[in-house]
Amino acid sequence: MRRVMLGAALALALAAPALADDKAQTLADIRSELGQLSAQLQSLRSELVASGAKGMQAAGGSSALQRMDAMEAELSRLTSRTEQLQNRIDQVVKDGTNRVGDLEFRVCEMEEGCDPSTIGQTQPLGGAAPAAPSVTAAAPSSVAPAGGDLAMNEQSDFDRAKGVLDQGDFRGAADLFKTFAETYPGGPLTGDAMYLRGQALHKAGDVPGAARAWLDAFSAAPEGPRAADNLLELGKSLGDLGQKTEACATLAEVPARFPGSAAAGQVGAAQASLGCP
Repeated sequence: MRRVMLGAALALALAAPALADDKAQTLADIRSELGQLSAQLQSLRSELVASGAKGMQAAGGSSALQRMDAMEAELSRLTSRTEQLQNRIDQVVKDGTNRVGDLEFRVCEMEEGCDPSTIGQTQPLGGAAPAAPSVTAAAPSSVAPAGGDLAMNEQSDFDRAKGVLDQGDFRGAADLFKTFAETYPGGPLTGDAMYLRGQALHKAGDVPGAARAWLDAFSAAPEGPRAADNLLELGKSLGDLGQKTEACATLAEVPARFPGSAAAGQVGAAQASLGCP
């Protein structure tokens, strides 16, 4: 019986590395399961020692304890590895959030009537809003296909704002896209509306406002279908505002985050026009 229990524990221990590949589990879940395995192993060790020489012989002799020591060492290594991965993920989120917060502050400084002291704490990347499915970004001149169910009047309201933009009333279009995003938060067309609002403001000559719009759009959905386009246009607009260092750093993030996207293909020309290193 104890041999069967030891075999089960060994099978669980050997299967533990595969847990890291299960996307349905979080690192916290994996650490919890590793802790449970360690506790079970300790319990088996206690039972084995308490069973005396006869029980030890049934479990495979003195080598049974050595095998258990090896399993405990492997569990300890896996636990340490999951903690390292969690720390790395936390650091990436922290660095990305700090970068977005810094951009928010700098854009606010350039916006007329914006008080940097009123900027609240930046939400961690990935936590501001549910991320839309990651897909290759559509070309900036086109509207990405909508997914999901549309609310009543959502399509017509979007088409109305887009029509105003096409007619050349850029300030009016920007206002309509802003209202649309506030009316249909998280909707299938909201990402497009936020991106096009930046375009409308830029064409209206409000470059700081456009930079703010694209920054807000990226912060709301850093993995959304328009994320690469928003980041590209944000970098270009920062360059228009004379913020070369920030512009070059932002542009470099586009191919790093979204390799193979249409936006990434436009980064080289934008960097060359700014003289990025």
